[in-house]
Amino acid sequence: MSVANLKVQKITALLFAEEIEPSVKFWVERLGFTKAIEVPDGEKLAFAALQKEGVELMYQSFKSADDDLGSTVQTVRQGPAFLYVDVANLDELIAAMKGVEVTMPVRTTFYGSKEIGVKEPAGHIVIFAQQGMVKG
Repeated sequence: MSVANLKVQKITALLFAEEIEPSVKFWVERLGFTKAIEVPDGEKLAFAALQKEGVELMYQSFKSADDDLGSTVQTVRQGPAFLYVDVANLDELIAAMKGVEVTMPVRTTFYGSKEIGVKEPAGHIVIFAQQGMVKG
């Protein structure tokens, strides 16, 4: 079998955090995601999958990873992860990020993308971008 014929059906980011509840709240309240899967661990969440319009994002707690990942568990604590997210309207996104730490001020790139970087509650960096801002 040639790898050229291998069909990749989906790629989903799995982010790790000490507590995932603040990050779940960030995506649900600020960006309109819904919780598709929620796995409790006592009073806290061990895992959550979030979805919106065909986009999926997963979070897993460090504690859950300790129980689940064996020898790779130390790697999950090395973060942060970086996500690049295309949005239809960056101005609307910026309004939804009021009060969130900005790690990269709004900029327009040479490849025509208007972008802003923010830090979500678990410390991961999310760069939101609106494509096609530069007309050639």
